[in-house]
Amino acid sequence: MATKSKSMSKSPKKGAKKKTTPSTEFFLYAPNVNQVYLAGDFNNWQPDAKEYRLRKFKGDIWKKTVQLKPGRYEYQFVVDGHWWCDPANDNRVTNEYCTQNCVLEVK
Repeated sequence: MATKSKSMSKSPKKGAKKKTTPSTEFFLYAPNVNQVYLAGDFNNWQPDAKEYRLRKFKGDIWKKTVQLKPGRYEYQFVVDGHWWCDPANDNRVTNEYCTQNCVLEVK
């Protein structure tokens, strides 16, 4: 499930206003798998983009924090090469392959 977490600051010039980009944490419970990637319209649906690989934590929880500008995004997880909808996100739409994508709204 994707959750909005905190804003990440870019280092501002002295006297300039700080610009922040919201960060969103994606997480998935996936035991007995070797790798998990995040793919969506924010990365042109690349199923194995290195910068979108999730990291495994204790309890078979996979996580990745991504900076996304406010807007509507569709995504899926790629688990050992298989496309998975986020089981914790019921907000879904049918895609062109007659399967579903999860939808995330970043505000």
